[in-house]
Amino acid sequence: MISQACIVAAAGFASVALRSFESQALFRIGTLGLVATSFLAGWLLGGSLILASVFASTWFLLPWMEILTRVRRLRLPLDRSLRKCPPPSNNKFPDFSSLSDDMESIGFEYVDDVDWSHGDTRHFYRLFYDPKNFVTASICLLEQDQFSFFYVTFTSRSKDGRLFLTWNYPFSYGMHLLPHTTLNKVDEDLEVEELALSHISFLSSQDSPEIIALEAESIRNQIESELRTQLEHNIARGILVRDQDQMIRYSLRGMFFLWVQFLREFVRFS
Repeated sequence: MISQACIVAAAGFASVALRSFESQALFRIGTLGLVATSFLAGWLLGGSLILASVFASTWFLLPWMEILTRVRRLRLPLDRSLRKCPPPSNNKFPDFSSLSDDMESIGFEYVDDVDWSHGDTRHFYRLFYDPKNFVTASICLLEQDQFSFFYVTFTSRSKDGRLFLTWNYPFSYGMHLLPHTTLNKVDEDLEVEELALSHISFLSSQDSPEIIALEAESIRNQIESELRTQLEHNIARGILVRDQDQMIRYSLRGMFFLWVQFLREFVRFS
């Protein structure tokens, strides 16, 4: 019995270790290993295929605890008006100053610090613009309850209405992006200069888009408009529904969408 428990524990440690590698193949093998380890643990405890299957399935069902207890009650405003605000403190965002310095060192000009907030949710943006290549960029900090993370975006807009987005958003995204968006999702560990170079390379691989220039003063209004259009798009797709005046929430379809996004993240399909 002890030797069997040691084998299960060793399989679990090996699976976790495999998921720490950058290789997607090893990551997925590690994921399958975690499921197999849970199956073996259930079999060891009860000697039953049913119990073993229940143990293995918990990896796929656990997200519903979060979805049903928190996401189901979540209400957010449809209107995401961006207001001028002070930057986050060093305690909240220790890397913020160095990221800003890196952005300006590669030719991006500071535009503004803005945010929108509701209840315990706050989304902060420091906006930049590259007048040479017509690229807008932002350093974003999302705070929700006690949880927070940051990501960096580079965006180019073409004359025919297409939007080209490079970002290092660390998770599978919880909504559909804007229509006509082409996404270049990159490793979150890349430096700002590497992200910018990836965006330029990404643009050059597209079908010769005619990128339009923006006035720096109009960037905040442009982002507000795109946020509203994205929310309306997700309402039309059935991911979100209106709730009372100017509030939105996830629909049942949206909850299943979030669950699928978790599965994509769990096995790293995207």
